[in-house]
Amino acid sequence: MAKRNKIIYWIATLWLSLGMTSTGIVQFIKYPDEVKLFNHLGYPAYLMTIIAVWKFLGVIAVLVPKFPLLKEWAYAGFFFCMSGALISHIITSDGGKEFFGPILLIVLTIVSWYFRPADRKLTS
Repeated sequence: MAKRNKIIYWIATLWLSLGMTSTGIVQFIKYPDEVKLFNHLGYPAYLMTIIAVWKFLGVIAVLVPKFPLLKEWAYAGFFFCMSGALISHIITSDGGKEFFGPILLIVLTIVSWYFRPADRKLTS
C-alpha cells in the first residue's frame, strides 16, 4: 500500500509541477495568446508575471525535501490560483474546454497533497 501511494504521489506531483511550470513560462514570457486570454478574463497583463513567479516558487517548494509548512502554503496557492482561474472562466461564460486545464491542475494538487509522504507533512 505504501509503495502504491508513493507512486501515485510522484506521478501527480510531477504532472502538477510540469503543468505549473509550463503555464508559468507562458505567463512569464507573456505569450500573445495568454495575454489575450488574461484580457478576456478582465485581468491586467502584469498579473501574469506575479502569478508565474509564484508558480515557479511553489513548484520548488513542493519538490524539495523538508519544509512541510512551506509545502502546505504552496499547495494552497496552487489550489487558490487554479480555482480562481476556473471561476474566472465560468463567470466569463467560457466553454467547457477552458475548464479542463484548471480542473486538471486542481485534481493533481489535491492528489499530490493527499498522497504526500509523511516526511512532507506537517506534524501536530
